[in-house]
Amino acid sequence: MPRGALSAAALAATLSLALASCSSSSGSDSSGPAPGAEGTGGGKPLVVGVTSDPDTLFPWKATQFQAVNVLQNLYGTLTEFDKDLNVVPGLAESWEASEDGRTLTLKLRQGVTFADGSAFDSADVKSSLDKIMDEKTAAVARASLSSVKSVEAPDATTVVLKLSAPDAALPANLATVNMAMLSSDDTEEKLSATPNGTGPFKLGKRVPSQSITLTRNDAYWGAEKAKSPAVEFRVIPDESSIVSAMQSGNVQLAVFNDPLVAQTAEGGGTITVAKTPQLNYHVLQLNARRGELGDVNVRLAVQCAIDRKQVLDTAALGEGEVTGPNTAPAFKSDPNKRPCPARDLAKAADYLAKAGKSGGVTIKTIVSQGEYATSVNEAQNLKAQLAEAKINLDLEVLESGAFVDRWVAADFDAAVALNGGRPDPDGSYGRYFTSDGNLNKVAGYSSDKLDKLFAEGKATTDQAARKAIYDHVAAELEDNAAWIWLFSGYTYTATTSGVQGFTPMANGSLQSLRAASVS
Repeated sequence: MPRGALSAAALAATLSLALASCSSSSGSDSSGPAPGAEGTGGGKPLVVGVTSDPDTLFPWKATQFQAVNVLQNLYGTLTEFDKDLNVVPGLAESWEASEDGRTLTLKLRQGVTFADGSAFDSADVKSSLDKIMDEKTAAVARASLSSVKSVEAPDATTVVLKLSAPDAALPANLATVNMAMLSSDDTEEKLSATPNGTGPFKLGKRVPSQSITLTRNDAYWGAEKAKSPAVEFRVIPDESSIVSAMQSGNVQLAVFNDPLVAQTAEGGGTITVAKTPQLNYHVLQLNARRGELGDVNVRLAVQCAIDRKQVLDTAALGEGEVTGPNTAPAFKSDPNKRPCPARDLAKAADYLAKAGKSGGVTIKTIVSQGEYATSVNEAQNLKAQLAEAKINLDLEVLESGAFVDRWVAADFDAAVALNGGRPDPDGSYGRYFTSDGNLNKVAGYSSDKLDKLFAEGKATTDQAARKAIYDHVAAELEDNAAWIWLFSGYTYTATTSGVQGFTPMANGSLQSLRAASVS
């Protein structure tokens, strides 16, 4: 299998741009995201096989992988990531920080329109950022704007962000679809039915639980438009069935999580598979605010009772690596520095005894079936391992939408999850593990020490200093067994002959669908 490569230097470069100015010509910067094909000619629609339907079409609340994959092709963001995860211009063609780092001035592209034909300008940016910061909106990226005190729009093409302190993570955080720029005239109710973005595609047709079709946006601001006239996300319940659909010619592209399915697909000879290391991480989330898990000794017992390599080998055929909290190469955690880097049942028993639970504990655990392929196997292996330590995982397997609903509501003691990773640790964890983070309820853990560390990490621009700070963040999370980090794996991008232009990315993004075509 060909392997995608993730450059540590490239990720470090992401942060070197953080508080520096950056500029490009309108839509033609060759350092930007993978461009679409030349011209807007005909071409064939591209069919992408997926295992679940988007659970929302409102970008500020999207957490499900499939929803994010669809929405990032419909909406635009102020900054974007290129294929190496460097921060590059998006709807903002440049940005510049003041000398003290407390003001960030963005210059917007001109001539950009929304899918409904209305013009995009600074009023839309101010409206979008103000609403994301409003707690009533319940936007999942609200914490990423915690340093922003105010948003000003002095003219139609300029936006000025006044910050409480320098924020090295802000340019990268603005690149996620949860920070999509919306028309100031739109509402959540309207957009949940009819998306209206500035992206390379527009919503064509949706058949719930069956398919969602995006059509090329010929008014897209980029110098090159999407190559395919349409991209259909076709819902097929499991990855093995998607392989069959590809072999029969009904699907041309799919991204698999299960290495066994990827091997099967490539073994047929008509499908090519590209293997790409990912920043995401498989994790057993523990809710320290519920039941037995409120005792740190119970959480540490869980941590010591798990052989992470066994989970990786059993669920993912060893395809990946055991990981700590920070997965980006520039900030990577050392998993050997955690309590119980190797499974230790004696220590697990000692921790249960300290908690007064020598007889054992039961932890109700939710598991998603459908959003990613290895979840149930991971959960079953964890259950078997923990049973040997008198820790019973009471598994509740849910379909993807129900899992996301329970997860967002923090309605669980524990959750077997696959969470997306980002190039910057603040983007990955600031919203989870700070006391005012908008997903802190989901994380189930915070501390004054973590609040201080995250604030220091954002305010520091020196790369080595930031690495040291986020090493301390990882240690605080591991020493208190906030969650149990397991492993990072790969995605396997399968394409049939005739598919060209698609570039897999280490953050799992499907943004290069704009460059993909099928002959």
